[in-house]
Amino acid sequence: MTKSDMLRYTRISTHGSGTIPAAGFGTLIPDSVATRHATRAALEAGFRHLDAAERYRNEDAVGEAIAEAINAGTLRREDLFVTTKLWNTNHRPDRVKPAFDGSRRRLQLDHIDCYIIHTPFAFQPGDEQDPRDERGRVIYDPGVTLIETWQALERLVDDGHCRSIGLSDITLEKLREIVAVARIRPAMVQVESHPYLPEWELLDFCRQHGIVLQAFAALGHAMEPNLLADPVITSIAKRVHKTPAQVALAWAVQRGTAFLTTSTKPRRIEESFDLSTLPEDAMRDIRDRITTNVRFNSVVETGVPGFIPRTRPAESSGMEPQV
Repeated sequence: MTKSDMLRYTRISTHGSGTIPAAGFGTLIPDSVATRHATRAALEAGFRHLDAAERYRNEDAVGEAIAEAINAGTLRREDLFVTTKLWNTNHRPDRVKPAFDGSRRRLQLDHIDCYIIHTPFAFQPGDEQDPRDERGRVIYDPGVTLIETWQALERLVDDGHCRSIGLSDITLEKLREIVAVARIRPAMVQVESHPYLPEWELLDFCRQHGIVLQAFAALGHAMEPNLLADPVITSIAKRVHKTPAQVALAWAVQRGTAFLTTSTKPRRIEESFDLSTLPEDAMRDIRDRITTNVRFNSVVETGVPGFIPRTRPAESSGMEPQV
């Protein structure tokens, strides 16, 4: 097997859980039936890293697809890396373990490979995932700190059903605060990252501390400015006989990050796993010739997932937003 054939199977070392598959399939898909079918297609394509979340309200469907593959003998649990996330309304320490156990039950898994704080923002605790006041403003919870929530996740690792823990939608400043006091350091952080938002400083910090940076919105979701139409990306794609999406995802892996991609279309799912190593001059071109800098998702400012509505959804890439 050639070097280019191996890129899709890249695993990234982390201090917390050995290695993490770089190619990750995200399950932010509104319909449960579509979630199950897409997850099944991702496993068949070769993805061995699945990303779920309490917030997505479809962990049951993800769990059904995993169980089907394991029961059919086409997948071993030990070959699969599964992450899921603690939602903002469950940041208080007494709510963390019940939320974690609920995700485990819905996913039909004895253990979770990485449990992630979905955003650093605590919302009013309760069953309403999006608590708002009479003026439509998010109701935050001043009664808990991010460090207290992190310490509750550390106890999950102590209990044995959680292999590692991480953070999502985190800024470098906030990550530094956690790393400075953590008894168990994050194994992975999920942030928006793509050639228009490379997050080099954050990536350098993660490398120094054995943390895997996982990029969501790795393709920019065809929002304006459209990453997949960028002339640097398209010219490389033409030269290496790959799609612009495959170029962007290969770039993510080669620079040392993991990525998340999502689709309900089997052909797109297969395409996202069919990666080949880019030549070094292509990697240099992406780093040096792309000067556009834009963040599409404002979740790091509010804790509320959502992409800035600059243009249409990402129908052309077959990818849905992942956060």
